[in-house]
Amino acid sequence: MANRGPSYGLSKEVQEKIELKYNLDLEARLVDWIVAQCGGNLERPQPGRQNFQTWLMDGTVSRHDNEQILCRLINSLYPRGKEPIKKILETQMAFKQMEKISQFLQAAEVYGVITTDIFQTVDLWEGKDMAAVQRTLMALGSVALTKDDGHYRGDRDWFHRKAQGYRREFSEDQLRQGQSLIGLQMGSNRGASQSGMTGYGSHRQIM
Repeated sequence: MANRGPSYGLSKEVQEKIELKYNLDLEARLVDWIVAQCGGNLERPQPGRQNFQTWLMDGTVSRHDNEQILCRLINSLYPRGKEPIKKILETQMAFKQMEKISQFLQAAEVYGVITTDIFQTVDLWEGKDMAAVQRTLMALGSVALTKDDGHYRGDRDWFHRKAQGYRREFSEDQLRQGQSLIGLQMGSNRGASQSGMTGYGSHRQIM
């Protein structure tokens, strides 16, 4: 984890507003899901934003498995043998730890999390925006629940299913019939007539 000094002035105000968005109840739900999804002897972190950050950054599934929690989480959503992230040996080297986070983010986007829901590496690495980290994990859980492919583990009420488009199919006859119809946006001449109109060039009668 990066050692970052305190913020001052405007930067401090901005950081305080960001930290207010962090949700402790949401943290507890995410911890429950990650523990259920990853399985194994995964120890829970103590409540709190910084503890949650440390857990996601440095926590491992067990003493015999050096796979970072986020890597294990995204891999658990795929069939065995098709995991998107290969194991990286545990190391304290900063660039290797950041590489793990980047790999998780790339895999999450490929899995179906939209770009606007993906946090930035520094949001977790430096703890700049842990609320954004929560948002990404919630989006990941929702996508996993919506896929319903048998790899999601945990309470199905923890996340909302994402809305899916409804594709309508039309037969050839229906398509041909539609071509002969005039849409209301184009106007209508129904009920129109020349009744009561004076002929061209004649005098207008004023009653």
